[in-house]
This record gives sequence, C-alpha cells and structure tokens, in this order.
Amino acid sequence: MSPKPFVVAPKDYDRPLNLVGEQLTILASGARTGGYEVFLQQGPEGSGPPPHSHPWDESFYVVKGAIDFGIGDESMTATPGTLVHLPAGTTHWFRFAKGGGEMISMTSREAASHMFTDIAREVAPVNPDLGKLIEVGGRHGLKVAV
Repeated sequence: MSPKPFVVAPKDYDRPLNLVGEQLTILASGARTGGYEVFLQQGPEGSGPPPHSHPWDESFYVVKGAIDFGIGDESMTATPGTLVHLPAGTTHWFRFAKGGGEMISMTSREAASHMFTDIAREVAPVNPDLGKLIEVGGRHGLKVAV
C-alpha cells in the first residue's frame, strides 16, 4: 500500500506521550508516511534522555527555548532555528535548558514511534526505573550508554 497525502492540524494531534517528564506528540508515524517519522517534543527544564544510540538517523529542529545536546564527547546548546542531525549509531543526549523548550524531530525510518509508545506505557514518568527503560528501548535497537 502506498502512502497517501495527509494533513495534521493541532486539533487532530494524538494525545502526547509522557516520556520520563517530556511530552512527545507523534505527528507522523512511519506507518502513515511509509518510512520516516515526525514528532513534536516539549520538555520542562532538565528533562531529556540519557546518552544513547539507535539504528536510525534522527534530526532535531529547535522551535522554542534552548536545548543542550551532547554528541559523542562534544556538547553544545541549540537555540531556535538550529537543526541538529545525528546519523544512525551516533551516541547522543539532550536536556531542555532553563525554562524548558520545544523541538520538532524526525527519524529516518519507522521505529521510534513504537519505542516511544512502549516507554510511555511501561516506564514510570517520575522516578523512572533505568533498568526498565534500557530493557524497553533495547527491544527497539536503543543502546543506552551507562
């Protein structure tokens, strides 16, 4: 089946997933696009994943606030208008900086939407169990650098 054109207006957004304090809205799943995925990520100050890698490319476009990124051994702060692209297998992390922030992210293939849905369902958003997060992410090819 080939993908069909679609439009997703704010009134049509699915309910955001709570990923360890971050709110993530799936705007376009790989099932819908036939490949890549697009997300709206909003987080309070200090929220974000531990250092990790995965088998898909990922790009982030900062819309609001400042977001600290770690890429390998380097770190930087991205502000609105900044695009950060990470090829598959790149170890990275991010933290929403002072006042929180918002970004659009895109993955190169269908995978992250399933992982995010499972994490939101199986890992507590407050005081999460890191072992459980590693186990759930691992089912989808995520490797957490601990």
